[in-house]
Amino acid sequence: QVEVVESGGGLAQPGASLRLSCAASGNIFGLREMTWFRQAPGTQRELVASIDTHGRINYADSVKGRFTISRLGAKNLIYLQMDSLKPEDTGIYYCNFKYMGGDTWGQGAQVTVSS
Repeated sequence: QVEVVESGGGLAQPGASLRLSCAASGNIFGLREMTWFRQAPGTQRELVASIDTHGRINYADSVKGRFTISRLGAKNLIYLQMDSLKPEDTGIYYCNFKYMGGDTWGQGAQVTVSS
């Protein structure tokens, strides 16, 4: 069984920075891609950033130039560095690990950007 756990997040002022971490444990076979999603109240979950096992990275247009996704070596640990935060970045941030045979979501981490 695979477990995914996010950490970090919290309350930040506009223009500030936060970092999210996401670690996966368990029997992960054939890891393919690791992705950050977010969901604001009353909206659908949206992709924020993804990184695959070849290091290919993709960002949502709304976060390009402000957010950075990274992976710690070949470990099942990824980060989302969020700089120049805006109020519209507020939401629950979810991490997803996709591997051969399925995927697993984390429980989510709240990020609130407000003055």
